[in-house]
Amino acid sequence: MKVLVTGFDPFGGESINPAYEAVRLLPDVIAGAEIIKLEIPTVFTRSAIVVEKAIEEYNPDIILCVGQAGGRTCITVEKVAINLAEARIPDNDGEQPFDQKLREDGETAYFSTLPVKAMVENMKVHKIPASISYTAGTYVCNSIMYHVLYLLEKRFKGKRGGFIHVPYESGQVVDKNIGMPFMSLDMIAQGLQYAIEAAIKNETDVKTIMGETH
Repeated sequence: MKVLVTGFDPFGGESINPAYEAVRLLPDVIAGAEIIKLEIPTVFTRSAIVVEKAIEEYNPDIILCVGQAGGRTCITVEKVAINLAEARIPDNDGEQPFDQKLREDGETAYFSTLPVKAMVENMKVHKIPASISYTAGTYVCNSIMYHVLYLLEKRFKGKRGGFIHVPYESGQVVDKNIGMPFMSLDMIAQGLQYAIEAAIKNETDVKTIMGETH
């Protein structure tokens, strides 16, 4: 089995992106599966092209994309991606879509095809703060999750895909507001490893109640 794990490059004035920095720390093999690590641009158009080419080249069984969500308190496994691009700030190529569909022939939304609850549970069992998220936003993170799931439905049937958001790493919050959440890169990488382990071992998700009350 092969797992393609992507992480974005820095954006929004940050000097690093904990997504790819943590991906780089992953072992080359997890639960018997080969781990392929790839940095992708924080760009609406190019990120989808890069990942599509990587799927063609490596033929992975699982595609897991990872992105930064500054301000979140824990690692969040995304449940759903929506067919909408709306950027509060330009991406790294200067693209700033407004109220725009990602794919004209795509569904309104796609659910992750990874076992998101099992992934969250495995992180929590290993004392990594984690939860399910029901919004990946409308920036490049949501965009790449949506494009991957679209491609898996249209072109690469039989493969599974999803997305994980990670918090700031500790060095990023030095000059930010007091109380800004963060996590060490080592803990983020450990969390990703446990999440990937669960995705490999669980073809279907666990029957555990999770959700939000608002």
